[in-house]
Formats: sequence, structure tokens, C-alpha cells
Amino acid sequence: MAITVTDPRPIDRAEEILTPKALAFIEELHKRFAGTRNELLEARKVKRQQVADTSRLDFLPETQEIRDGDWKVAEAPAALQDRRVEMTGPATPAKMAINALNSGAKVWLADLEDASTPTWPNVIDAILNLRDAAQGTLSYTSPEGKEYRLRTDAPLAVVVARPRGWHMEESHLLIDGAPAVGALVDFGLHFFHIAKQLLLNGQGPYYYLPKMESHLEARLWNDVFVFAQDFLGIPQGSIRATVLIETIPAAFEMDEILYELRDHASGLNAGRWDYLFSIIKYFRDAGEEFVLPDRATVAMTAPFMRAYTELLVKTCHKRGAFAMGGMAAVIPNRKQPDVTAAAFDKVRADKTREANDGFDGSWVAHPDLVSTCREVFDSVLGDPANGGRPNQLDKQRPEVSVTAEQLIDVASAGGTVTEAGLRLNLYVAVAYTGVWISGSGAVAIHNLMEDAATAEISRSQVWQQLRNKSILADTGNTVTRELVTRILGEETERLRIEFGDENFAKYYEPASKLIEDICLSDEYTDFLTTPAYELVG
Repeated sequence: MAITVTDPRPIDRAEEILTPKALAFIEELHKRFAGTRNELLEARKVKRQQVADTSRLDFLPETQEIRDGDWKVAEAPAALQDRRVEMTGPATPAKMAINALNSGAKVWLADLEDASTPTWPNVIDAILNLRDAAQGTLSYTSPEGKEYRLRTDAPLAVVVARPRGWHMEESHLLIDGAPAVGALVDFGLHFFHIAKQLLLNGQGPYYYLPKMESHLEARLWNDVFVFAQDFLGIPQGSIRATVLIETIPAAFEMDEILYELRDHASGLNAGRWDYLFSIIKYFRDAGEEFVLPDRATVAMTAPFMRAYTELLVKTCHKRGAFAMGGMAAVIPNRKQPDVTAAAFDKVRADKTREANDGFDGSWVAHPDLVSTCREVFDSVLGDPANGGRPNQLDKQRPEVSVTAEQLIDVASAGGTVTEAGLRLNLYVAVAYTGVWISGSGAVAIHNLMEDAATAEISRSQVWQQLRNKSILADTGNTVTRELVTRILGEETERLRIEFGDENFAKYYEPASKLIEDICLSDEYTDFLTTPAYELVG
């Protein structure tokens, strides 16, 4: 097995990351684990086809013993005991990384996945920034001379890095001539260069694991962790992982996922857009009863979403793992204080629901929301400076009983499909994809900080409505290829006017063509970012 770097110096200091020893570690990870990863991706297709044939999912009978068993995950290290507020955002550029670390949040989800376009410069810069942060040297000076430094007057957020999902490839590292596995590249470079420093800092190599669809995928991650710790001579159990339950099959295997990772597991996270996107993907052949209403109207209080989040909290606390709440994506708009105030009220209500349900903390996408989220969880946990609890692991939920039918009762969401919603989905899908192609995965759209999950649910809803010939409640029109093409053209022209001819030609025009192709295709595209990756070079 041979490893090749197609571009050894995408940015200054890349040689500090792409060292011979680090590359040898990446090569060894692929030698041992890439084959299993490929088999598991094929297994996803088989399971999806089973759902297509039956229009249902259920808990696995072969793992009943695990669900009924009396076991717990390893106790969390001190650095992860209190996760009441988690800031999310990309690890590049350095300015954003510094702002996240300085935000006052307990944890920073340093994203190499949905909030980051995996251009080769971004991948390497993210690892450099995280290494510099661990060493306490991360800094940035803007062209205007403004300096950004790590704060010393209060604790920095604890870093939990999110590598790419198992499906993504890295075309700038070739293993025997084929693209490397993005997840193994991200994890491998981060772990090799930073794990020991993090342990010296009293923390550790902590990860968020995205897009998993089965406990066997969790088992593979656990095998990777065990090998990596032995390879670098790091004590077993130093790694801790929080799994995003953001696919519908994973919602049926929460216990099993924690069990496979039990020596390294920290918790589970409840998302929203990726979870809904997964429901469309899995039940795309199942007819009108699985057509979601306009995405903005699908609240976390919908019965099938409540079933999902309540089961997650119950499962986590039964096993001694943390239950992490979803994203508050609001961006303050200082030009529209009334709009911002109303949005913050919604965030407060959402976080209050999560805290009262037993979640141990939650996500925010902007530093200005940290205090709002913290105040809500302080009201339930108490002020940590005055003897408050660090988490709600003691809040068991024995009264919760969730059936398979409740988890997939999409019709319980109510609501309708509208032409306004269709138009918004097409606008957002193109607007986000255009910026993603330009190299930025965290995009401000309509006062919300969006990542790839928003574009995924947006384009998936268009595909689903077109396939089912949905009737639009506000106009009475049927969703047809002609209607989608017309509205897409109008929204694309709107983006040309908003961003100018040069940016339009470079980014938004190819983005619009990509969205058109995957929305109108008879075959569903599993991940928007896979064909989009081919456009970033």
C-alpha cells in the first residue's frame, strides 16, 4: 500500500502537518480499516433497499440483549462533565476558531464536516489551527491590523473535533492511487499531531462522530480508536466520542451504538435537518404519508420528533452518557433588533424545552447566543460557581416508552407543502451550495447560520415533492419538473442580482446546475456534498 500527496503545500506550514510519520499513520489506518468502511457503505445500500421493500424500520431483534442489559459507558473525564453550552463552527479560518474558543461556551465543536468545505487548504489549516490552539499559540492579525488572541481571563472552550462522515473521500491523499477516506484523514491527522498535547493540557482527544447509520459503523470507529491509542502509546480510553444521532436507522440503534463505543463513548446528540433529510432518504419510495411539510414548520415538538428526542435522553442517561440538544442557528441582526429579539425568544423556548426534558446541554452557532443557552441550563442545573450540578445524568426517564411506529410517524408533523416553501428550498439549496463551492461551509442565510444539513433537507424536499406530485397548499399547483425548473430559474436569477456576475459565474451558476440535476434526477443522490466536492478542486 502506497500513499501519495497530490499537493504537499496547499498553505504555508503544511509541511508541519503532512510529515512522513503522520502520513505513515494515515496509511496504516487505511491498511487496517478502509476495507471494512467500504463494506459498511455497501451494507447501507442493502438496508435502505429493505426499507424500500417494506416501508418500515424496527429495532433489531438480534441486539435485544444489549438493549435489555445492565451496562454503562465509561465515566466522563473531568473536562467533559459540564457541557451545558456548546459552540459550533469550522476550525478554519483562525479568526473563527479563536472566537469559538473565546466564546464562553463549555465546549467547541470544531467542525471539519458539515460547517466546513473540505478543500485541501481548509483541511490542513483546520489541523494547524487546532494544534496551535492546543499549544496555546493560536493567533491572527487581520489585514486592518486587528489582533485576535486566545483569552487568558477565563477558560477556553474544550475542543471536540468533528471529522467527516464515513462516506466522504479525500482526493488529495491517494492510497494506491484511489482517494483516501475523509474520516480517517481528519481523525488521523488530528489525533497524530494533537492527542498527546491535549492530554498534557488535562483534556484529551475528543470527537463528534457524524452520519453513522448502524452500530457496526460505531464498532469500526471503536476499532480505529483502540488501534490509534496503541500506535501512539496513549492510554486506552483517552479518546471520547459523542455520536450524532442524525440518521433514522441510527435512532433505532442508540443503545447498540453506545455499547460498541462504551469504553470511549461520551454521549449522543439530537440534530434536526440531517435527521429529517435521512427520513426522506430512507422512505423516499414510501408514498405521500412520508412527505414532510415545509421544513420551517417541522418543529422539535412534532410527535415523531418528540419520540426521537425523548428516547435519546432516556437511552443516554440509562447508560451514563450525555444527551446533547440541537442547534440554535440564529445570527443576531443588529440592524433589525426586533427580529433578533423575537428569534432569541424562540431560542430560549427551545433550550428551555431541552433542559426540562433532561438534556445535559445544547448547541449554539453564534457567540451572542452562549449566554442565552447558559442561562437556561443554569436555571435547571444551578450556577456551577455556586455548587450547581454539572449535568443531568441523574434525571432518568423511566416513563418514556417509544415504539418503532412513533419514530416514523411523519404524518404527525401536520402542516402543508407550499409554493413559498418550495421556492425557499430552491433558493437556500443554491445559495448554500454556491458558498460551499467557494470554500466556506458555514453560511449566513436569512439571519441563520446554515451548514450542509440545510441544503440537504432543502434539495431532498424538492426531490420528494416532485416524485409524489405534491399539491401546493397556497397556490393549488402540482409540483412538476416544469414548475421546479421555472422557480429554480427565478431564484437563480435573484442570486445573480444579489451577488454580481463574477461570483455568480464562478459559484452560483454551477451550484444551480448541480441542484437542478439532483432534484430532477429519477435517482436520489445520497449526499449533495459528494458531487459538490468534485466542483471545489
